[in-house]
Amino acid sequence: MNKTDLINLIKSNYYKFSKGQKQIAQFIIEHYDKAAFMTAAKIGETVDVSESTVVRFASTLGYSGFPELQKALQVLIKNKLTTVQRISLDEDISDDTDKLHKKILRSEINNMRYLLENIDTNALDKASDIILNARKVYILGLRTSSTLANYLGYYLDVILDNVKVLNNIGVNSLYEEIIRIKESDVLIVISFPRYSNNTMEATKFVKDHKAKIVAITDTEASPFYSIADVSLLAKSNMVSFVDSLVVPMCMINSLIINIGIQEKDDIVQYFDRLEELWDSHSIYQHNN
Repeated sequence: MNKTDLINLIKSNYYKFSKGQKQIAQFIIEHYDKAAFMTAAKIGETVDVSESTVVRFASTLGYSGFPELQKALQVLIKNKLTTVQRISLDEDISDDTDKLHKKILRSEINNMRYLLENIDTNALDKASDIILNARKVYILGLRTSSTLANYLGYYLDVILDNVKVLNNIGVNSLYEEIIRIKESDVLIVISFPRYSNNTMEATKFVKDHKAKIVAITDTEASPFYSIADVSLLAKSNMVSFVDSLVVPMCMINSLIINIGIQEKDDIVQYFDRLEELWDSHSIYQHNN
């Protein structure tokens, strides 16, 4: 369902709504970007109706409850929010009685709990097998996701000897780096809202060349989910001008460890040699 469909659904059912539900409908139509991240109680307070009226409104639209309607709204608009809109949402959050930093930590904890309860270990194993069997492993993450790409690249390079993190300098250099990609290669693409057009175009290029694609993204609604051979989902509902990388980082750590377990002997030898090198060049401080 796209935005137009949801708004049309609300409009087409408008005649059924009670007076209070009509107030809710009008608020969502005009402020769906904010409504998607407000609780039923907060929406009720904003339009001067009870929380139960908001819950009944969701049921009237055919949802099992308000959380399902809220999730539908979030999926629709999370990629559309501009940085300015995210900052305005932060202002709404900071007006709450709880301290903002506690709300942020609570949100992160809830996201981690969701990952714990919903992580797809079969997808994790499949992604690991694809990466281990690839002739060459390319890693792509632009903008904020470049931090995740570099982190993943650093540790995969410890385990494997065929890893390349794609350049984040510009579109032309990006295509120069993937022009020789083959069917036996794999692209690990990392992208979260707002999804980068350059990342999607490069991923389509790789798909056209029949290479495997492992996506690390947020939900099934991500444009990378349908194009990938396997997707590792790291859902995050943090709404801010700062993108939260906590859950994606945890997923990436799980992938690194999953691959590392299968290459344990090589890793031990690698770090034995590194330790000798670090000691000889005094790379780290030693306790006296």
